[in-house]
Amino acid sequence: MRYGYWTPIYGGFLRNVGDEGMPATFDYVKKVSQTADRLGYDLTLVPELYLNDRKGISAPSLEAWELAAGIAAVTEHVEIMVAVRPGFHLPAVLAKRAATLDDISHGRLALNVVSAWWAEEAKQYGGIFGVHDERYARTQEWVDVVTGLWRETPFRYEGSYYTVEDAVLEPKPRRTPPIWAGGESEGGKASIARFADSYVMHGGTVEEVGGKIAEMARRREAIGKDPFVETGMAAYVIVRDTEREAQAELERITTVPAEGAGASYASYEEFVQHSQLERSVSLQEYSVGTRGLRPGLVGTAEQVAEKLLAYEEAGLGLVLLQASPLDSELERIAEQVFPLVGRTARVPVLV
Repeated sequence: MRYGYWTPIYGGFLRNVGDEGMPATFDYVKKVSQTADRLGYDLTLVPELYLNDRKGISAPSLEAWELAAGIAAVTEHVEIMVAVRPGFHLPAVLAKRAATLDDISHGRLALNVVSAWWAEEAKQYGGIFGVHDERYARTQEWVDVVTGLWRETPFRYEGSYYTVEDAVLEPKPRRTPPIWAGGESEGGKASIARFADSYVMHGGTVEEVGGKIAEMARRREAIGKDPFVETGMAAYVIVRDTEREAQAELERITTVPAEGAGASYASYEEFVQHSQLERSVSLQEYSVGTRGLRPGLVGTAEQVAEKLLAYEEAGLGLVLLQASPLDSELERIAEQVFPLVGRTARVPVLV
């Protein structure tokens, strides 16, 4: 199983903790990126949101694509999976930007195509935001255009949402960036089975994740597609020397303030309303987002490693870690957990 992490574009991951010591600056992201590159992490997911989904919409956050280019320029090994919402990007323009980012990163680019759920953000930034299944139909055409431009010159396309007339895209990516996508609705899963190379999930139990992997494999087989190249899952991780210490940290970060959910939860109702979820999300779970607490990666290094190996046995190919503060926690996980799951930190070459 590969080990990745979320790039902290929001200044942290926690909705109940104001200052996590993770400023929303490129300097901090650079520190995290180079730490992860040195330690042997395989991939980073750079999320794309123009409003801050963790600390409240008035809080600072960074833009994914400029940030991804910066990460590519200061790292050597880590794969960069940058999120993209079709409603905010013309597909031909995005295909060109991605080809350039592929060049900057020397073929380390992947795309996480997200059909979007936040209507308020789309209103503020002029994004296209249709009804749920329409968003997936648009996304499928969008992916057709992007991948077509990477593959053919000149490229023509005429669909319900996009038209391209004899477009030229050169240079093409040295490695065709893999397309990741995630979704839980019937329409979303049916669409993703057709257009994505790999499937990414919110956090779930071993049984839930194993069931989703099997379901999506059946969907691919039913339409004559090869199995997904990889499956991934988001997870928030707390590793401490004792289980009691880990549980105390979990309690700290999930306790909703006595005055109630404030600005950091402004997107909660929209997320629930505009996403067709298989399971409800409590306010406590939403305190870290992406249902990252559901995998239960909380405890000693031995307990967390045992759970990670169970996910690997269930067929999971990539875990996308969140932790706070990220730089020091990536160090802790690499030092204490990696040896227990058969991983070793990357050894720097001394000149």
